[in-house]
Amino acid sequence: MSADLRQRDTALVVDDNRDELSLLVEALERADFTALAATNGEAALALLERVTPNVVVLDAVMSGLDGFATCRRIKQNPRFAHLPVIFLTGLKDTSHVLMGLEAGGVDYVVKPVIIEELVARIRIHVSNAKAAFGARVALDATGRHLLATDRDGRLLWCTPQAADLLAARLGPFEILRSQPPEAFAALLREAAERRDHDASAAAGPVAISFLCEIGGDELLFRLTEPQSVSDEAFLAQKFALTLREAEVLSWLARGKSNHDIAEILCISPRTVHKHLERIFVKLGVDSRSSATSVALQTLKALAAD
Repeated sequence: MSADLRQRDTALVVDDNRDELSLLVEALERADFTALAATNGEAALALLERVTPNVVVLDAVMSGLDGFATCRRIKQNPRFAHLPVIFLTGLKDTSHVLMGLEAGGVDYVVKPVIIEELVARIRIHVSNAKAAFGARVALDATGRHLLATDRDGRLLWCTPQAADLLAARLGPFEILRSQPPEAFAALLREAAERRDHDASAAAGPVAISFLCEIGGDELLFRLTEPQSVSDEAFLAQKFALTLREAEVLSWLARGKSNHDIAEILCISPRTVHKHLERIFVKLGVDSRSSATSVALQTLKALAAD
């Protein structure tokens, strides 16, 4: 298919040096890109509110909002999680390169640059971003609400519907490259620690399941909206139990011993005993049989509903 018939990729070029900006825009146009131009970070962010390009080529040193801060602002928006940002700058110290990559850049090119090499880099990053974004959209379209965090709990990326679900359930917050609300972060940690694909932590009507590690530094989770309330979630809500306490009570109601519960939940019998002590207090009972009776009556009411 000819370049005239296929849709051209769009590049946003941000540089406060108008001569260098014009040269790069012209070079990209000759390479079959649609090139947009901005002379500062604020103008680039305003433009991104109206259009989503395929790549951003960004100078680091600019008046007002510099390139590093601009890149961080771009990457805080979940719409642009897949958008490759390439730094093109005269700053060549290793510290500046690291700043660019840590801000969310995928590449760091030092001026002066050979235009043909830069265009080749841009094409590769655009192609990779399209493939990654397409895979995530496909997962989301099939009902896979996925998100990934680092080991500190910061969200690295999420599929579009997962972002919508998080915003609806948790309220607005800067979803990407930020620390989520503590209650939600705690549930992520709990799901990751359990490493059980069939178990999930409940955040209201949202369930969080740990799926796998990606490359050792990225943890992948699935969000689901249960169609019905689980026994554990109902017990937890009814008696102000933690999810683990609710699991222990649920297995107790099924006639399991402390040893059985410990094996099922991969914890020690002593830990089960400690959980039961707290459960008895919260239920206002003083024995296993009484706790079992209360749990069974509560779950019977749930089934009746």
